[in-house]
Parts: sequence; C-alpha cells; structure tokens
Amino acid sequence: MHAPLDYLATLSIASVDRALEPSLRARLDAKAKPPGSLGRLEDLAVQLGLIWHPAPPRAARAMVFVFAGDHGLAADNVSPYPASVTQAMVAAYLSGCAGMNVLARAAATEVCVVDAGIAADLPPHPGLIDRKIGHGTRNASREPAMSIDDARRALSAAIALVSDAIDGGVDIVAIGEMGIGNTTSAALLAHRLTGTPVADCVGRGAGLDEAGVAHKRAIAEMAAARTAATAPLEVLAEFGGYEIAMMAGAVLAGAAKRRPVVIDGFIASAAALVAVRLHPEARGYCVFSHRSAERGHAVLLEAMAATPYLDLGFRLGEGTGALMAVPLLRAAAGILTELADLSDVLAALGPAS
Repeated sequence: MHAPLDYLATLSIASVDRALEPSLRARLDAKAKPPGSLGRLEDLAVQLGLIWHPAPPRAARAMVFVFAGDHGLAADNVSPYPASVTQAMVAAYLSGCAGMNVLARAAATEVCVVDAGIAADLPPHPGLIDRKIGHGTRNASREPAMSIDDARRALSAAIALVSDAIDGGVDIVAIGEMGIGNTTSAALLAHRLTGTPVADCVGRGAGLDEAGVAHKRAIAEMAAARTAATAPLEVLAEFGGYEIAMMAGAVLAGAAKRRPVVIDGFIASAAALVAVRLHPEARGYCVFSHRSAERGHAVLLEAMAATPYLDLGFRLGEGTGALMAVPLLRAAAGILTELADLSDVLAALGPAS
C-alpha cells in the first residue's frame, strides 16, 4: 500500500539552529589540533552537530536509497540507451555487481533498491522494495509527466519508507537513482526552478555526442514551452520522474527526522532543490557529496548555495558520489565525538619539569 496523499501536507521540519554554530566551532578549536587544521571536514562536523543537536552525531549505519523509474521522454531518444536499460540496471543492483554496489561495499553502506515507477512488472526479490506509482511517466515534451496526485504519492511513499528506515536505526541517508532519460527531466526541473536557460541545463547525460546533445536540448525546449508552471509541486509533476519525486521525499524525510541526507550528483540535486522549494528548512540537512561533470549541476548547486566536498569527475548517478562521501561524514562525526581535547592531552603529560 502506498502512503496516504496527505503525508506531505502533515510533514513538519525544524530548521537547524544556526545560533549553535559558534559553540560547535569553539568545541572544535579546543580539540588536540591547530584550529581549522582539518579544513572543510570541520565545516561538515559543525553541520552534523547542528543536525543532531542536542544528541552527539552518530554515523554507524548508512543506507543508500536507489530509486528507479522510467521516463516518457525516453521515447524522444534523449539518451543513447533504450528505456529497457533501467530494468537491466536494477537487476544488476539486485545481483550486487553494479558500480553502486561496489562503492557501497567500500563505504560500508547498506543498499535499498526501490521500484518507483519502472515500465515493467519486476519479479519479487528480497532486495527490491516495490513502491511503483506507475509504469513510467508520460512524455513531458507533450503532456505533464505525472498528475499532481501521483507526484504527491511518490513523495509520500518515499517519506514513509525513509522515515521507517531511520526509525529502524539508520544514521545517514544517501540518495541515488536510475532512469533512462532522467538527465533531461532534471535539466527541465533546474531550468524552471532557477530560471536558467534550458541550454545551460542540458548536458551529455549518459554520453551523447554533440548532435545528440542538440537533439536533447530541442526536446527539452519543446517540453519547457508547453507549460508556464513555476510552483515546485507543479514543476515536479510537469517535468519530473517518479524516482526524482521519491528522492525529494527522501530528503524531506531525513530532514523531518533530523538526519543528514547525502545528495548525489545532478539528478539527485534536482530532487533536493524540489524538496528545498517545498520545505526550505530541509536545506540544513543536505550534505552535497560531489561536483558532477554533468552540465547543469553548477546551476543547482548555486541555487542552494552548496559547495560539494568531492570533485572526482563522476557522472554515473546511482548514488555513487554520495557513497564516496559517506566516510567523510563518519570522520566528521568522529571529530566531535572521539577526538580528544587539547587540555586533556596536555594534562596527560603531567607537570612541566
């Protein structure tokens, strides 16, 4: 059963208390290290301290939620791969042999694969969570990708799923996706939610050549011209995918439960922007993992005043960049909870001779 339609309406998110930042900085400066010597890892430690306050941050259990869904836009050949690849990649995730699985094992992170709206009925699998909203979205170049109700259902389904995982002990939420055509969808979300021209949001996606990018741009322009929607929920329904909507819901769930949500690259950042436009308080819970090589990611990062921690040239999706940042969150939490104070280290030396 899917979560009720009013789950989104009843969500409550408290802003992180920025007034606590000076005291957290002072705690870090009192540690057994020169002040600021761990650079941006200290910034991350402060963010985790704000998120978890008044409890100390925990980082033992991390889970990556990989939401999969198909896009009607794929019928317009906006990707070099057919839509059937979405289903094939989900099978690879479930067998544990995809890039995401390899990095998840390296980052000691649990994997949750979710059918958000694949255009096929998949056989039951113990590793697959069925939250299918529909068999792929409609073609956004010609009509709304989904109804407002379906967008709400997708958001609500993810809110329920991720909230349950957090209640079950998950400390770090990471989000990723799979869906042929979803870089076009994300580009349209970036365009409409930031006002940036479509041409500055459309990139190579899964590896288009210049002619392919030009065609993809033309399809995106066609979709953008079809509607003047600007409200975040309407924009999500017009251009989004079920997997993008569920990533947005995952961001909202993490924020409501006061847990850090590690954002992957371009598509996950588009979902994060939807979440932040729906609930601005959610921004304080987002940890932006890496700078994607996909054109348009910089637009989304600027819109959320975000500076990613890594720049590895990734553009795979699947949550791979988010997974690479999970060890950083564990290290940052450890700075606050495990690193000795300088005064204790000096006291252990005993009186000066």
